[in-house]
Amino acid sequence: MASGIYSRFKANLMNKVVDLEADIINVSLYNATHAFTATDTVYTTVNELATTGGYTQGGAALAGKAVTEAATTKWDATDLAWTSASFTATHAVIWDDTVVTNDLICSIDFGGNKTVSSGTFTISWNAAGIITLA
Repeated sequence: MASGIYSRFKANLMNKVVDLEADIINVSLYNATHAFTATDTVYTTVNELATTGGYTQGGAALAGKAVTEAATTKWDATDLAWTSASFTATHAVIWDDTVVTNDLICSIDFGGNKTVSSGTFTISWNAAGIITLA
C-alpha cells in the first residue's frame, strides 16, 4: 500500500501543462487491487469502482481549488463527498480532466478498505493541503 505523486504530474507542473486552480481536476475511487506506480501516466477505469451505489466512474470534480504560498506552497480543495453511497473504496486517484490525455496527479491510499452503507462517503483533505511543497 502506498500513496504518491505520479511522475507525469511533476513534468506537467514544470512544463506548465497543468493548472491546479483552473483545470477540471477529478477524484476517482478504486478498489484494493489498485496499486500506485509512479510511472503510470493516464486515468484508467481498471480497478475503479463500478458505476453503482452512488458512485459514477470518472469520479467527482474538485471544487474550491486553491494554491497558496507561504513558508510552504500548498494545493488544497473543498472536501469531497458522495451522498446516498453504498460501496467500499481503498484508494483515491486524482487526475486532470482538462488535458486531452487525462493525466494522473496523485494516488492516495486509505490504509485499508473504507466502506459506506446508505450514507455519505467523505474525503477530508489534510489541513496541510492535498499536495504541499516545502
